[in-house]
Amino acid sequence: QVQLVESGGGLVQAGGSLRLSCAASGRTFSSYAMGWFRRAPGKEREFVAAISWSGGSTYYADSVKGRFTISRDNAKNTVFLQMNSLKPEDAAVYFCASGRYPSYSGSLYDYWGQGTQVTVSS
Repeated sequence: QVQLVESGGGLVQAGGSLRLSCAASGRTFSSYAMGWFRRAPGKEREFVAAISWSGGSTYYADSVKGRFTISRDNAKNTVFLQMNSLKPEDAAVYFCASGRYPSYSGSLYDYWGQGTQVTVSS
């Protein structure tokens, strides 16, 4: 059974940084793309970033480009999201997801984590 477990969320002041991790188990991690999505209260889930199976290709939402970095360590079955220069509008529950291809669309990912809360104070 595939499991994705996020960690690293918390409370940070605007302008600060957080690093999210997502540990995967249950299938060959290095064969799958990974994505990060977020859902803020009262809003739809939105794409944040994605990375190919090898880590050679990365994709970002315009709202986080230049501030967030997605990376992966296939030896540790873990994907990361480094978030810098955080803004109050980045506050949300962040989810990692696993799929065959990196995609902006959540419907193309077949496994999801439970999420980790990120709160940004102004």
